[in-house]
Amino acid sequence: MGFDLPGLLAERAGAGYELHARYLNPQLPRMLHTIGFDKVYERAEGSYLYDRDGDRYLDFLSGFGVFALGRNHPVVRKALHDLLDAEVADLVQFDCTLLAGLLAERLLASAPGLERVYFSNSGTEAVEAALKFARYATGRPRILYFDHAYHGLTVGSLSVNASAEFRSGFGPLLPDTRIPLGDRAALEAELRKGDVAALIVEPIQGKGVHVPPPGFLREAQALLRDHGALLICDEVQTGIGRTGRFFAYEHEGVQPDIVTVAKALSGGYIPVGATLAKDWIFGKVYSSMDRVLAHDSTFGSNAAAMTAGLASLAVVDDEQLVANAERTGARLREALTELTAKYEMLAGVRGRGLMIGLEFGKPSALKLRAGWNMLSAARHGLFAQIVVVSLFQRHHILTQVAGDHMEVIKLLPPLTIGTAEVDLFVQAFSEVMDEAHRGSGLMWDFGRRLVKQAISR
Repeated sequence: MGFDLPGLLAERAGAGYELHARYLNPQLPRMLHTIGFDKVYERAEGSYLYDRDGDRYLDFLSGFGVFALGRNHPVVRKALHDLLDAEVADLVQFDCTLLAGLLAERLLASAPGLERVYFSNSGTEAVEAALKFARYATGRPRILYFDHAYHGLTVGSLSVNASAEFRSGFGPLLPDTRIPLGDRAALEAELRKGDVAALIVEPIQGKGVHVPPPGFLREAQALLRDHGALLICDEVQTGIGRTGRFFAYEHEGVQPDIVTVAKALSGGYIPVGATLAKDWIFGKVYSSMDRVLAHDSTFGSNAAAMTAGLASLAVVDDEQLVANAERTGARLREALTELTAKYEMLAGVRGRGLMIGLEFGKPSALKLRAGWNMLSAARHGLFAQIVVVSLFQRHHILTQVAGDHMEVIKLLPPLTIGTAEVDLFVQAFSEVMDEAHRGSGLMWDFGRRLVKQAISR
């Protein structure tokens, strides 16, 4: 009798795909089977995953940035064990917990100019809070966002999400406005209308790994302040050291009014989101005791999430992961940039720290152009997909395409990687590019199969 987790996992081992197909989103196992990613992972450590056959996979996806510390970091795991052993009184709701105060204090120490924190359960909830706070504090209804923006999938966040594949069928959304990234004139034109509460921006966009033009965010901040609007920096993916700074906005020399973080703050264990803001914004939203719960979340400051956050930030400091991201990221980008002279289909390398985009482009060689055109005619972005599949199936390296209909791969490894992982990736990527530029082989055969499937849908 009772609940036996080890026994249950052993009894139902390998049944995850069948259960997902039957009870959850049926397209997920279908997609994973199609591209050959349908592995059963049994354990994970640091930068590596291990499947049921004992094969090792280098993780350059890190759970979309969740595993910035690597997987199953012992410091975070011990902290959570200690918390369970302490049997704390959690989620009383009518109390002020020490752990939440400590995590807020620690976060704000890394964010000069911001003075208050609201805790939630995810990145999209952190963004929802930012949008609500900006509207209430300014008394204005409209938020500006950029092409290619991704800020989450709840309705408010979706309203500032530029991807049609996510927005389609879920309207009507909020009356927010998309503008081109880097277009100062478009930003100024919208601000002159007088109803803009804020501009929300990822200092490096996750979809496509687009970096704003140099100096643009400083110009944007000046315009926003001139027009009484706020700057929201969405650091859900870029924050906590990913780009070689604690926050990516530090590269741009701006001082945002609101900042959102999540992903890496979890330590890979407990979902957590945080919305950091200036004191006067909180003063508007929580203006009296009658408004004490004007925006709140039942689970937002739970003890496990706060513990994971505190332990994660301690690891970031103790292991100097921000500096490692800058140093190792520069080494990886430099090695990959050198390959652009060798491979004509590798059009460019961009990003900061350990958030890197590899963009592919149409080749000039006649033989290669025929294969490229075949893929592009079926679906834009298929070449990047077959590179991702080749890296996984042939070299056991997990990566991702940086967005739908994009010929860009995004690299998002743990911040703990070193020279060994850089060399392993560069060698594997070079071998994939060698095969791609021969114009024949298994990856092109797989590409043709994807084309047939795309046409048949």
